[in-house]
Amino acid sequence: MTTRLANVDMSARLSKREGLERLQAAQERLLRLRLMLGGQLGDQKIGPPLCVVFEGWDASGKGGAIKRLVAPLDPRHVRVSQFAAPTYDEKRHHFLKRFWAVLPGWGGMTVLDRSWYGRVLVERVEGFATEEQWSRAYQEIVEFERTLAAEGMILIKFWMHVSPEEQLRRFHERANDPLRTWKLTDEDWRNRDRRDDYETAIEDMLVKTDKKRARWHVVAGDNKSYARVAVVEEVCRTVEKQLTARGYDLADAD
Repeated sequence: MTTRLANVDMSARLSKREGLERLQAAQERLLRLRLMLGGQLGDQKIGPPLCVVFEGWDASGKGGAIKRLVAPLDPRHVRVSQFAAPTYDEKRHHFLKRFWAVLPGWGGMTVLDRSWYGRVLVERVEGFATEEQWSRAYQEIVEFERTLAAEGMILIKFWMHVSPEEQLRRFHERANDPLRTWKLTDEDWRNRDRRDDYETAIEDMLVKTDKKRARWHVVAGDNKSYARVAVVEEVCRTVEKQLTARGYDLADAD
């Protein structure tokens, strides 16, 4: 059976020149849309909350894509939140609890560097959650995202995909760079050794939580220029589509 990851065209690439030109155009487009959502452009009506979720392989380019996504925005108008393993106190509560506090309100924007999907990825593969817990989590996540969308949130989800060969190259590159060595951990190497297990978990995640109100966008990440442009352009497309469907006049963003 052909899987979704197997269907990704990992040869997709842009030259640095074309990538920079398209990135700059998309960033300007995003800035206008963000100001419109925040009520600073157009009729100054506060727009729906925007939440962009990033998941992906280690060294898949999440950080670089997030950096380019928020670069044109006023830091007062966007929040970037990173999630690692839950703390002892966080484990005492339902796994979704710790995410509520950072979700954007109307007129706001949040970018999540990893998210509630850790429950069905690392917690599943590494045995940090029981089979009953992670099996149940798919429907819990779907209902959670349904609730957010029903309240008006624009939710965009990215899986940053990178080939094992390119991932290994980036690992060695980090290991040899004194200013980036901190980004490479023993856990990264262990996760790489269990890539097949993670691919199974990823495919299950994509199949079970890809819904019309919260689509997964799988981005080919071997070429950084292509991946960064693909992310910013997709956020723009999705926001424009959502605003148009809600009766907004996008000419106000010009």
